[in-house]
Formats: sequence, structure tokens, C-alpha cells
Amino acid sequence: MRICDLRDKEVINSCDCRRLGFVADLDFDICTGIILALVVPGPAQFCGFLGRDSEYVIPFNCVRQIGEDIILVEIRLEDCLVKC
Repeated sequence: MRICDLRDKEVINSCDCRRLGFVADLDFDICTGIILALVVPGPAQFCGFLGRDSEYVIPFNCVRQIGEDIILVEIRLEDCLVKC
């Protein structure tokens, strides 16, 4: 699987079945090449007009399954929501 293939997959939290969005970026260790986290844009502000001021940074060890269309993660959203 290539990194660009992950961008086409939707991230879903299996704890509350919430759709978080699509993978926008990856955080990885440049020395080892190991993926450390998935980065998903956070919730939109006022009806999506004002853009986004946060993002979900999901540690890769919270990924439970990668399927053909979705990535299942198990995480508390408060722990992974980061202000930009």
C-alpha cells in the first residue's frame, strides 16, 4: 500500500462510530520510515465558511483496521484533537 492510497480512505472512530474525515497527512519518523500518526482535518467552524482551526492527530497504534474504503481507529477524540 502506498501513502497516496491512504488519502482515499475515510477514518471512522469505532468507539462512537463518528466519521472523522479523510487522511490529509502522515507523521512519520524520517530515520526509520515508521508511520507515527495519521492527520485528519478537524471539524469545520460555522457551516464550513470559516475553515478549520484544528486537526485530529491519531497515533498509528490506535489504528485497528485498514480496509478497502475505510480506516477504523479506536481513540477518544479529546485526546487527538490538536489546534493548528
